[in-house]
Amino acid sequence: MYLQKDPGLRIRVVGQAPMAARVYELERLRCHLCGEVYEAEAPPEVGEEKYDASAAAMIALWKYGSGVPWDRLERLEASLGIPLPASTQCEIVAERAEVIRPVFEELIRQAAQGEVFYNDDTRRKILALARASPQRLEEEKASSSSQERTGLFTTGIVSTTQQERRIALFFTGRKHAGENLARVFIERAKGLAPPIQMSDALSRNAPKLDEKLEILWGNCNAHARRRFVEVTPNFPEECRFVLESFRDVSGYESEAKRRGLSPEARLRFHQEHSQRVMEALHAWFEAPFAERKVEPNSGLGEAITYCLRHWERLTLFLRQAGAPLDSNLVERALKKAILHRKNSLFYKTENGAEVGDLFMSLIPTCELNGVNPFDYLIELQKHAEELAKHPAAWMPWNYRQTLQQTGTSQPST
Repeated sequence: MYLQKDPGLRIRVVGQAPMAARVYELERLRCHLCGEVYEAEAPPEVGEEKYDASAAAMIALWKYGSGVPWDRLERLEASLGIPLPASTQCEIVAERAEVIRPVFEELIRQAAQGEVFYNDDTRRKILALARASPQRLEEEKASSSSQERTGLFTTGIVSTTQQERRIALFFTGRKHAGENLARVFIERAKGLAPPIQMSDALSRNAPKLDEKLEILWGNCNAHARRRFVEVTPNFPEECRFVLESFRDVSGYESEAKRRGLSPEARLRFHQEHSQRVMEALHAWFEAPFAERKVEPNSGLGEAITYCLRHWERLTLFLRQAGAPLDSNLVERALKKAILHRKNSLFYKTENGAEVGDLFMSLIPTCELNGVNPFDYLIELQKHAEELAKHPAAWMPWNYRQTLQQTGTSQPST
């Protein structure tokens, strides 16, 4: 018999409730002479706090990571024998959000140093703002740059670097994606190379800064392609060439990723293969108008006009190393906010929206960097004092190293 290097594996998966509680009954003795009551000491594992760090982490993951509403989570826990009111759960995560807020602020600062930024909006509702009194609305108009804006939005921003770090940020309120991106750029260090911004062509996605900052703005080819997909039932033959051209360019992008090309090598690869496809597509866009074969105000005409108007930004990936083809990265990140909106419908207060933004920034950032968000949120709460002093040491990509250096690391679950 020879011992094999690789052992045989057996995996057993068990289910468990999202919350578990243990009740400790402590003996109590009363002195017959003085009447004072003495209580037995609790076991060391009980701790001082009623709600463990893991409880707050699990509630945050259910609520902000999976979009489960408070009342639905309350019913689930009650059915499993752990009655925990929705209001109590909300208070728990709000308290813990204040403890780990320094990490969120540091996340914004580090995101500002990125190289490529993706941003977009989705609609949102905050009841406290939707039902604001006339006096409150006047105060908001006086203090806001958008004096007549009444809409509410959640902005998603994803910042990426060559170190393959991805940071997702969410901001909910009356500000558009461009205004929230400008808030992030305020933290950007001077002397860095101009950042690349990728979004759709809406003007509200462009940041407006007091200080001049050169930004390389690219527009999303997926949004341009979608316009032709929508009119394909009415113009099947005309749209076939366009959709096939976008398909070929996407195929070249997939091949560049498969090869693991550097930004510079990827640029040369696209210039060699994708440029001729895009040039042929541009010529096809110009021909119908020159030959008067397409009405400019038709569905197909509007789709072509959109591409011609934003052609320089749509083809930024052919001129700038590292420029992406589309904004799908932030679109996927925004699905968490959309899922939360569909299930929970609204935030009740501005503070509730801020708490949601914090957790919906930390959880997707962990997922984008291959980090377990449950373990991460637990460690942040356990080391609140340390992270308040040095939040940069408690980012998702280096917190394990910090734990090892301090000798407090625990095996990952």
